[in-house]
Amino acid sequence: MDDHTRDQTDWALAVEGDGKAFGRVFDRHAARLHRHAVPLVPTPVDADDVVALVFLEAWRKRTTVRFVDGSLLPWLLVTATNSAHNLSRGHRRYRSFLSRFPVDEPVPDPADGLANREGEAIDALRMLAVADQRILTLCLVEGLGEREAATVLGVAPGTVKSRLHRAKARLQKQYLASIPPLGGLS
Repeated sequence: MDDHTRDQTDWALAVEGDGKAFGRVFDRHAARLHRHAVPLVPTPVDADDVVALVFLEAWRKRTTVRFVDGSLLPWLLVTATNSAHNLSRGHRRYRSFLSRFPVDEPVPDPADGLANREGEAIDALRMLAVADQRILTLCLVEGLGEREAATVLGVAPGTVKSRLHRAKARLQKQYLASIPPLGGLS
């Protein structure tokens, strides 16, 4: 059975509610539609959206899609072209809309000056024992409360509190040992 005959057979089954038949039509043509859409859209990722839109439209018009010599591919390609043009037009309109707004001068982020310190803090965290890393990341980085952390770790909440206190102290000590003294202030 050639692709043309399979298209008509699978489509008839899909219209009757056979999801696997619709999936076979998708699998048969999705890659071809993607290749067709890539040069027509602003970014290659948009081609994925075009393929999805084509099959959505195919399903929406499932009783009126046209077969050409038994193949659904020509209808799908025309729909892909139309969908790609609509998507591209939407992108152009959006960019045009954004270009009407004034652009402020960039303001430096105060945190950018701390970028090196962040690396040192992460290095200090990595130098700690795994148990300390675990309690610090759960409570400080992920924001879990003592009770939640206790449940995750399988210990009492009081144990979490004391371990967290000691881990913070070790982290501070490790961090302070890792940063060089300020020049001229020894």
